[in-house]
Amino acid sequence: MTARPIVISCGEPAGIGPEVAAKAWAALGRDMPLAWIGDPAHLPEGTPVRVIADLSAVVGPCADALPVLARDFGSPRTPGRANPAHAKGVLNAIAEGVTLAASGQADAICTAPIHKAALIDGADFAYPGHTEFLSALAGDVPVVMMLACDSLRVVPATIHIPLRAVPAALTPDLLRGVITVTHSGLIRDFGIADPVIAVAGLNPHAGEDGKIGTEELDFITAVLDEIRADGIKLTGPLPADTMFHAAARKHYDAAVCMYHDQALIPIKTIDFAGGVNVTLGLPFVRTSPDHGTAFDIAGKGVADPTSMIAALRMARSMADARAI
Repeated sequence: MTARPIVISCGEPAGIGPEVAAKAWAALGRDMPLAWIGDPAHLPEGTPVRVIADLSAVVGPCADALPVLARDFGSPRTPGRANPAHAKGVLNAIAEGVTLAASGQADAICTAPIHKAALIDGADFAYPGHTEFLSALAGDVPVVMMLACDSLRVVPATIHIPLRAVPAALTPDLLRGVITVTHSGLIRDFGIADPVIAVAGLNPHAGEDGKIGTEELDFITAVLDEIRADGIKLTGPLPADTMFHAAARKHYDAAVCMYHDQALIPIKTIDFAGGVNVTLGLPFVRTSPDHGTAFDIAGKGVADPTSMIAALRMARSMADARAI
C-alpha cells in the first residue's frame, strides 16, 4: 500500500512550531510524504516551500520542498508574541487536518503546539487542550492521552486538574474507560497482540493495605479485577515509585497512572527530548511533539526538532499498524 501524507497542523505561529516542522521536514523529507497546513509566511525564512491545492499533489517523499496547504492568516508572526487574530486560523488548520486524516486523504495528523490563551482570546476556545478538541471533532469519542518514547508508554487517568481534585475525579468508570481504551490502542496503533498494562496506585506504596489511603482498597483493586476477568492482562495497583526503573519496564507495554505528574515525570526523565503525545481512541492517527510553544526561543533558530521528528515517525508507524 502506498503511504499517504502525514499532515502537520501549524500550531501557534509565534512559537517554535513552524521552526521544528521545517527542521523535521529537512530530516525526514526523503523518507516520507509530509504536508504542512498554515500560512507559508510563518515558516522560517529560507524554507523551500511548494504550495499545493490538495494532498493529491503529494505522491511520495518530498525532499526538495515542503508541500504546504497554504492558508492566509492575515498578518505575519512575531516570534515569542502570540497574536489572537491568528487563533481561528490555528483551529481551522487542526480541523482541516482532522478532516484529511479521517477521510483517508492523509494517513495521520501531527499537531504542533498551541497556545490556549491566544485561542481563548481570539476564538473563544472552549477546550482544555488538543486532546479534548480532537475528541469533539471526531464526534465526542472517548479518548486518552498517551506519552510515548522508545522505552516507555504512560497514560494519565486524570490530566490537567489540581492534585487536590484527583481523588474525586478518579472514579471506577473513568479508570475502567482509560484502561480499556489504552488496551485497544496498544493493539490497533502499536501492533501489540496481547498487551500487558501496569497500573499505578494512587497513594504512596499503593496505599499499603489501607494505611496510607484507601482508594486502592475502596475501588481500584476491584476495577482491575473486573477488567482482568474480561481477559485483559494487568498488573497492579503498583507502588508508583518502583514501577519505572529499567528492569520493571520490561514487564509491561504501557503504564496507566492516576494523575498527570505520576505519568509525565518518569517519561520526561527518561527521554525529555524524544517523547511523543499520542491520542488513543480516535478514528484516525494523531501524534504531537511533547513540548510547548517555547516562546522564549522562538525565531532564534535553536529549537530542537527531536520530539517533532519522533512524533512524525510514530505517526507513520501507527498508520502502518492500522493498515495491517
